[in-house]
Amino acid sequence: MERQRPVALVTGASRGIGRGVALALGGAGYDVVVNYVRDADAAGKVSASLAELGVRGHVSRADISVAADRERLVADVYDTFGRLDLLVNNAGVGPKVRADILEASEESFDHMIGVNLRGPYFLTQLVANRMVVRDRSGVPAPKIVIISSISAYTASANRGDYCVAKAGLAMTAKLFAARLAGHGINVYEIRPGIIETDMTGPVRDRYDDLIHNKGLTPIARWGVPEDVGRAVVAVATDLLPFSTGQVIDVDGGFHLRTL
Repeated sequence: MERQRPVALVTGASRGIGRGVALALGGAGYDVVVNYVRDADAAGKVSASLAELGVRGHVSRADISVAADRERLVADVYDTFGRLDLLVNNAGVGPKVRADILEASEESFDHMIGVNLRGPYFLTQLVANRMVVRDRSGVPAPKIVIISSISAYTASANRGDYCVAKAGLAMTAKLFAARLAGHGINVYEIRPGIIETDMTGPVRDRYDDLIHNKGLTPIARWGVPEDVGRAVVAVATDLLPFSTGQVIDVDGGFHLRTL
């Protein structure tokens, strides 16, 4: 009998970092559930690219900020594949308007927390409860990845809601890592820096100047989604088996303090 490929669920996988992660996992031999909310065409293209890599890309629409959608998404994964080896919490949104924290609205805050923090928190809870009762003969051992941001510790007063949500994700990774270690489930926080995506498009000129002229990052280039994808593959392929709750910086050295 042909050995079943491991299965990954990547939220927000139709574009940007999620797309890069999905394709990197496909290249590593994973079947991938390509979650999306709005752009079905883009999700379908990711699925087609996965098929070209010789793996399966299963498209599943769900808004992770909605409890019923989360439940339907996880049920779809298990109904389709019968297993889940890797959850990658990637889906997230930027603020609709960058507003000073002295003026920002509760509506924006609630939206940001719902998508960027509450959704991943409770999706992880839902998946973890499935993983702890898994068939332990499966290889590799299941893992959970939370994609956060340098905004987890970098204050941007014109998008405080985004920063608060990402800081919450950092603690979410630690909490689940501590709770699930006894079940053989490792949890990792991957912390991207300035990555070239649609989300960073509106501030491209500013970041170009900071990166190339102002020395913002020791590695003087933009990050790309593939950089994050490689970090996820390192986790997925068991290269960090004695680490959990670990922060993996993918930021060109932004986190370094230099004189």
